[in-house]
Amino acid sequence: HVQLVESGGGSVQAGGSLRLSCVWSGHVASRPTVAWFRQAPGKEREEVACISSTFVTKYTESVAGRFTISRDGAKNALYLQMSGLSPGDTGMYYCASVQNLGRVYASCPADNEFGYWGRGTQVTVS
Repeated sequence: HVQLVESGGGSVQAGGSLRLSCVWSGHVASRPTVAWFRQAPGKEREEVACISSTFVTKYTESVAGRFTISRDGAKNALYLQMSGLSPGDTGMYYCASVQNLGRVYASCPADNEFGYWGRGTQVTVS
């Protein structure tokens, strides 16, 4: 049973920084393909950043150059370093892992392949 737990959210002023963390348990892959998604009030959930089994990363255009995703397999952890935050970055941030734990992804897959989710951590930028 895979579990993901996010932390690190909070309230910050525009221009500030936050570092989100996600720790997983029960994962069979040493280098799982994992991602950060976010959902703002009244908007659809969107993928923010992803890192594949082979360390290929992908960012949504609005955060490229400001956010950095990283993974520490030894700690079963995923991080999202966010800087230059703006009110548009406000939302619930979710950590997710692909459903197919045994597959090695050379690049980040489509959103519908993510089947394990954390409960989220709130980020508010004012």
